[in-house]
Amino acid sequence: MKYPLTPDVKPEFCTTGTFMRLPSQKHDAKLAIVGMPFDTAASFRVGARFAPQAIRQSSMTLFPYHPIHNVYPFEQMNAIDIGDIPVIPHNIHRSYELMKESIHELMSKGVIPIGLGGDHSVTLASLRAAAKVYGPVAMIHFDSHTDTWDTYYEEKYWHGSPFIRAHEEGLLQEDKVFQIGIRGTLNHSGDLQASLDLGYRLITTGELSNRGFEDVLKEIRKTIGNTPCFLTFDIDFVDPSFAPGTGTPEIGGFSSYDTLKMIRSLTEFNFIGYDVVEVLPSYDPSQITSLLAATLVHEFASLAALGAKEDN
Repeated sequence: MKYPLTPDVKPEFCTTGTFMRLPSQKHDAKLAIVGMPFDTAASFRVGARFAPQAIRQSSMTLFPYHPIHNVYPFEQMNAIDIGDIPVIPHNIHRSYELMKESIHELMSKGVIPIGLGGDHSVTLASLRAAAKVYGPVAMIHFDSHTDTWDTYYEEKYWHGSPFIRAHEEGLLQEDKVFQIGIRGTLNHSGDLQASLDLGYRLITTGELSNRGFEDVLKEIRKTIGNTPCFLTFDIDFVDPSFAPGTGTPEIGGFSSYDTLKMIRSLTEFNFIGYDVVEVLPSYDPSQITSLLAATLVHEFASLAALGAKEDN
């Protein structure tokens, strides 16, 4: 039987509990969906621990073929869904170890993970795993926040600090990090400069709107080239009118349509991992946020399938 099973084979409401009913294991898997349900590093709303299951549920309405890229991503990548990593809600450091071990095991076998967060602190675990396999990596980061704040209530590990910690740990090639869509009010006048001081390239929502994504993409391609690259997507990059179910919403973002256009244009990169984070089902009564997140996972898988095509 071919996977994923489409809604015209089995009704959308008949779920196996995995993303698009994917199997949990295959010996030749090249892509894996991984739940990372840790959310106790959040500073405002919590509840992203329930996002992986909400995203999987929303994925039931998706069909396997991607008409823009002309791929069947999950079939071509022999994709699996390994379920949720058993994090420890009250212990971020032990949770980091558990997440890092799971992601490292996949990456060391050449499997590309797509993480389902969780708050944005989980990305640090994936970057630790990636650096162990590939050395310091490039990163494309979609978000309304830089997540390079040092401490919060004197705590160094929270969802606003993963990328300053990644810098300190030498996990990233700083000149090949792009933070896209930054907007909103700040605590201090130097908050954006702090990200620039790390060597990251910061592109605000205003700059992105003025330049257009095609122009920005040329810069990203020229800078990153074929460097192993991690793509992390905070759902609050999207305007809360299109993605209300998130922890720290910022108005003035992009529509879901514009977002998909941007993601679909990210071809010709050497992506070694992806994640989508900060989905809060309890603030998503119509499930449009989890559906957007599930659609982004489909987009990431399609980019991975395109990359595999180019390598063959």
